[in-house]
Amino acid sequence: MKSSALAICSFLAASLTAAEPNLTVTRDIPYATPAHERNTLDLHAPAGAKNLPVVFWIHGGGWQAGSKADVQLKPRLFTSAGFVFVAINYRLLPQVDMTTLTRDVARALGWVHRSIANHGGDPRRIFVMGHSSGAQLAALLCTDDRLTRAEGVPFSSLKGCVPVDGDTFDLPAIIATAETRRRVHGQPEPKSTHRAKFGTEEQHREFSAVTHVAPGKGIPPFLILHINANPDTTIQAQRLAAVLRGAGVPARVLGDREANHSSLNHRLGEPSDANTRELLAFVAAQLK
Repeated sequence: MKSSALAICSFLAASLTAAEPNLTVTRDIPYATPAHERNTLDLHAPAGAKNLPVVFWIHGGGWQAGSKADVQLKPRLFTSAGFVFVAINYRLLPQVDMTTLTRDVARALGWVHRSIANHGGDPRRIFVMGHSSGAQLAALLCTDDRLTRAEGVPFSSLKGCVPVDGDTFDLPAIIATAETRRRVHGQPEPKSTHRAKFGTEEQHREFSAVTHVAPGKGIPPFLILHINANPDTTIQAQRLAAVLRGAGVPARVLGDREANHSSLNHRLGEPSDANTRELLAFVAAQLK
């Protein structure tokens, strides 16, 4: 295990200090017909890419903001390591409801599965990842097989899931926690809450990844990254991992004592970043 970790560190340092790889970057590809202006994705591929594993990235922003352009070092990280990297946009609250938003993300994954071979990717080796609200969407996509089946994507094509600092894998739990905290401390109700964003109590359960975890579904392994400073993302990471493990799905939780919500995401791709090394180790293990 130690020698494997050292090999990954050496690879990462070499790849990220080398010259920028020769890339083909195709932006604003529509993934739906008819396509809303936010039903588009960006695709980063090494020159001459053929049959490479794929990273499917979902941005954060509280389901109300954010952009596929918010990828920082990730395209360089993964293309240098021999991946095709895809970043998606999707329609946002309050212009659409959460069901429509979630279906947009599933439709984008369906496009990738159908079309990525034309861009050098392997549709049978896809890693789904996302930050913050994108972490909730990534985890849901990799546990609720109704979403993927509707787009013709079998779970066998999903090789791993990496939610980054999400707090909504179990919505009823986080809603109850937040409302109890506000009540006990006499805090005012915020303008926008998870209860309001996600609809009815039944919808809260349906949009929770933990609801859909079950043995024998082919759910891919998880690497769940979070910051230790936030008790909500910490307990939600542990909750999701416990449910996954209970169903026989490999799940590792990695907390960062130094990072904040933004820096944990932004640093993915830095040679000195421990989470980046763990991320590369995770994807390498799933591709064996």
